[in-house]
Amino acid sequence: MGHNHIPNPETTLNDYSVLHRAETRGHANHGWLDTHHTFSFANYHNADRMHFGVLRVLNDDRVSEGMGFGTHPHDNMEIISIPLDGDLEHKDSMGNKAIIKHGDIQVMSAGTGITHSEYNKNTNKPVKFLQIWVFPNKKGVTPRYDQITLNVADRHNRLQQILSPNPEDAGVWIHQDAWFHLGRFDKDKGTDYTIQRKGNGVYAFVIKGSFTLGNVTLNERDGLGIWNTNSINLKANSADAEILLMDVPMAL
Repeated sequence: MGHNHIPNPETTLNDYSVLHRAETRGHANHGWLDTHHTFSFANYHNADRMHFGVLRVLNDDRVSEGMGFGTHPHDNMEIISIPLDGDLEHKDSMGNKAIIKHGDIQVMSAGTGITHSEYNKNTNKPVKFLQIWVFPNKKGVTPRYDQITLNVADRHNRLQQILSPNPEDAGVWIHQDAWFHLGRFDKDKGTDYTIQRKGNGVYAFVIKGSFTLGNVTLNERDGLGIWNTNSINLKANSADAEILLMDVPMAL
């Protein structure tokens, strides 16, 4: 791969792919937070799962009613939150206070340093969201916050761009040559995805349902990383199947 991440041979489909089944992820249940870690995080450490290229963290979080993450710091990391269900209240040291919900994408460039908190103010249901960290391509940037609301209908049976390196493009932007897409597909529908930048790989994460990528079947919360390829084919095996593609540089 040309960098520190050496895939575990047991989960390698070929020389240029790595498979992470949902049940093999790290797991922690703190009562108020039930979380699964695709890559090493907090008390979960797996030398074979430190990152996929510049994709450092993929956490699948469930925050209980009235609970949340207290104020804590970050620096020199691009942090993306994708709410799946419920509302999450965000406050940070830049003076931002916002609610993010399903259909929204939130991004923070931690840069020289920020602190923030995230709370589920709902009293009747948990919040489910994906928290993703990407190593930036430049350090010491001025911290920034952004969030957008996307039209979920625009990802029906196709891929909707939700993130890129370009502030002028669709979705949010980050300090990295990365592109994220979300898609919701009917059974037997699918598409081809072309890698956006030579040398990038793509990490696919199934949010709901089942997909076939190439010759690999992925079920809910399974992840598959592929590199040294120009494109991938995906097809939904179930109704209302949802997938996230993260197209990222492989070299740190």
